[in-house]
Amino acid sequence: MIREANAHLVAVHQRAAELERRLLAAEHTVRAQAERLACHDQQLRAALDELGRAKDREIFALREQLLSSEATVRSLQAAVDQRDQRIQQLQPRADLLQDITRQRPPLAALLATLEEAEELGPLPASHSHGAELLLPDGPGPPLGNNLGKEEGQDDQSPAVFGTTV
Repeated sequence: MIREANAHLVAVHQRAAELERRLLAAEHTVRAQAERLACHDQQLRAALDELGRAKDREIFALREQLLSSEATVRSLQAAVDQRDQRIQQLQPRADLLQDITRQRPPLAALLATLEEAEELGPLPASHSHGAELLLPDGPGPPLGNNLGKEEGQDDQSPAVFGTTV
């Protein structure tokens, strides 16, 4: 019985030694895993911190870009407003020029007619002594270039047409 008890004690002692070895190995494994996890956690924290700094830099750059874009928009809006004011100032002149261009063909025809009248030249001297030129329809004012002259001022022959356009 003592031998059996001794054998049992040796087996228990061996089992305890084996469990201690396993425990030490497990503790070593756990420590190594903890160190790896701590190192990995430190790496992740560093990467997260770097991502945070990169995010902050990007936000700062985007804010700067936004401020610059807003300044550009304000500048462009001021230029648009200034051009709109200039357009409003020029609009009456543009309307006047449009009216002039619409009236150009009749004016050109009038000028051509006046030029044709000038090409006819003055009447011969026999017809111009004391006779006033009348319109073909009958009595009326003389056909002469005496605009702005008072009566009695006859510097030019009444048969001369002039254009000042």
